[in-house]
Amino acid sequence: MAGPTGRGGSLGSALNDLLRSQVTPRHRLSSYTAKHWHAQLSQLTATHRGYQALEDAGLHVTTKTLINWLSDPEYNIRRSYRDIIHTAYENAAIVPADPIPAHVKNGQFEISGIVKTGDDARERGNRRAAPLRIDGSRGDWDEIEELWLAGELTDEAFEDHFIDDIIVADIGEGTDGWEFPGAFYSVELR
Repeated sequence: MAGPTGRGGSLGSALNDLLRSQVTPRHRLSSYTAKHWHAQLSQLTATHRGYQALEDAGLHVTTKTLINWLSDPEYNIRRSYRDIIHTAYENAAIVPADPIPAHVKNGQFEISGIVKTGDDARERGNRRAAPLRIDGSRGDWDEIEELWLAGELTDEAFEDHFIDDIIVADIGEGTDGWEFPGAFYSVELR
């Protein structure tokens, strides 16, 4: 039985496709588009999440002050308060990434596509050659997860760290390192 599979034009894009099929990445909520402090404050005060974001950002005003601000979009508030409202708004707009689950970190990865080490370049995962099998449990996922949680896990960074921290930890350095110069990759998680 086939497991979850990621596909892409590079090993990194296939890995990211696979990971996104398993967990939610860090992202911005599309409903947070307000630019003016008043519209941002109005949206924040409409939800418990928004009130929490205001509190976490350090907005400490009385209920009367808050009502005055909300009742008049032209109310003249200090720049420092506008900055706090903006910070709270941006913090509420971002949904953090789910952590990378254990079944991914401990999974068996089957990589299909062009695999090169030294002068040996061959297509894996076809009728003539089995996919490259990697045991994820032997690797160090710390840097990959740190980038993932920060929303900065690009395809290139994922590929580089997967090679250095997962593949090398499992099967070694290869003749002259590992390269994935192909134009299409498939990564199945088992």
